[in-house]
Amino acid sequence: MIHRNKSILALCGILLAVHLPAFAADVSGAAGRWISLFNGKNLDGWTVKITKHPLGDNFGDTFRVEDGILKVAYDKYDKFAGQFGHLYSNNAYSHYILRLEYRFAGTKMADAPSWTNFNSGVMIHAQSPLGMTLDQSFPVSMEVQFLADEGKGSRPTGNMCSPGTNVEIDGKLVTPHVVKSTAPTFPPEEWVKIEVEVHGDREVIHRINGREVLRYQRPQLDPNEGDPQRQAAVRRLLAAGVPLLLDSGHLALQAEGHPVWFRHIELLPLEKP
Repeated sequence: MIHRNKSILALCGILLAVHLPAFAADVSGAAGRWISLFNGKNLDGWTVKITKHPLGDNFGDTFRVEDGILKVAYDKYDKFAGQFGHLYSNNAYSHYILRLEYRFAGTKMADAPSWTNFNSGVMIHAQSPLGMTLDQSFPVSMEVQFLADEGKGSRPTGNMCSPGTNVEIDGKLVTPHVVKSTAPTFPPEEWVKIEVEVHGDREVIHRINGREVLRYQRPQLDPNEGDPQRQAAVRRLLAAGVPLLLDSGHLALQAEGHPVWFRHIELLPLEKP
C-alpha cells in the first residue's frame, strides 16, 4: 500500500522545493517481512527537526550513530533551552508492527524540564515534519513513552501521551494527556524491548519485552487541545483537510533533554483489511 498525505505536502510545498527527502510511505509488497529502519551506520532514511532550528539541521550533533547505536547526546550543547528534537522516518506508515530497544545514558540537561528525566519515546501517526513550524516543540501524534526508574517509586514505561490527539478505550473517548500502561519500572541502564502494533485508525497495542501493556482504539485529532501551540498545529491540519481519525503518519524518535540510546529499529508491514 502506498500512502501519501497530499494535503500536508500541498500545504508545505515551498519546503519541498529545497531538495528535502520525499516524505511518503511505500510498504507495498513488503507485508510479512521485517524491514530494518536503522542501518547502524548513519541517519539514512531519517530527517531531524529540532525546535528553533530548520528542518534537517542536526543542531549540536544531537542525533548520532556510534558503535552501531543511534544515540541522542547533548555534549555539544551549552543549554537545552527548550530545543526538543525529533528524528522522523522519511516514510509514513499505516498498518505495521514497530519494534526497537532503548536505554538511557548519563544525566539530563540541567535546564531541561524535570519531567524529561529518564524520559523519551517514539511518536506514531506523527504529522509530517514538513508541516512543523520553526518553534513547534512536538508533532501532533501519539507518543509511546519510554521511562526509567528515578528512585521515587513506580514509573511504568510504555505509556501513551497525546500531543494534539485523543484515543478511545472500550468505546469511550479518553482525553487525559497521559494514559498509563501496566508495564513495570526498569532501571535506566537496562535495554528495554518495545513493540507497537498499529492498525491504521482502528487499534494500537503497546508491548514491553513481549507482554501487552496497553491497548487503545480510534486515534484521532483533538479539536479541543488545550495547549495553544498544539491547538494551532491541530487547526492547521484540519484546515489542510486531514481527517479527524488518524490512519497513518510518520515515526519520530524523541530527544527531550536526557541522553538516550536506540538500537534494532525494525518494522513489519501488515496487510490493510
